[in-house]
Amino acid sequence: MLDPETLARIVRLFPWLRTAEPQLLRELRELTSHVRIPPGRDVFAEGDGVEAMALLLSGAVRVYKVAETGREITLYRFGEGESCILTANAILSQQTFPAIATVEREAEAVLIPAAVLRNWVRRYEPWREFLFGLLAQRLAAVIELVEEVAFRRLDVRIAGLLLAYSRRGHAITITHQQIAAELGSSREVVSRVLAHLADEGLIRQSRGSITILDAQALARLAAA
Repeated sequence: MLDPETLARIVRLFPWLRTAEPQLLRELRELTSHVRIPPGRDVFAEGDGVEAMALLLSGAVRVYKVAETGREITLYRFGEGESCILTANAILSQQTFPAIATVEREAEAVLIPAAVLRNWVRRYEPWREFLFGLLAQRLAAVIELVEEVAFRRLDVRIAGLLLAYSRRGHAITITHQQIAAELGSSREVVSRVLAHLADEGLIRQSRGSITILDAQALARLAAA
């Protein structure tokens, strides 16, 4: 059962709950649980059964796939005020989880048991609309990911990633392997691209970090 403070937080983070039926809010308080999950923990591995869906109050979770070769690609992340559509899909279709979900920053979440989720889909339109909206959002993100992998050069994608991670005057703490895992490439290919960017004077590399030297040139490359 949720305490009143946690219930208030979840209503604040998921605005559609403000107009939900009182009965749904009562069940949300009585039938769910409040948990904290430390960073680095796998919430799900590929093939796991799914017993509950998490609504995140804080933190971040990365959802990704690993190929037989060991190469990784990030499908999406979800954080505060969000949830995982693959979890909902696994529950509704009674299938196993099709990827890996790992906590990147300590997560605080409200867990909705699988049976409760299915019951709410039948009974509450706002809950159905939330899940359909989540599906549309993630589907658009995955289509964008497929387009990037299939049609955009790796140097363009790396430039965009570095700009997204950068803060003015600060080095980006990231390894070649992390970039490869994020973009679905190999560390060796990423290293060659970064070496070229360094030779061109766009970045400077050091162990475990990258500093952007020419943000304007990197932005032009990212827009190519």
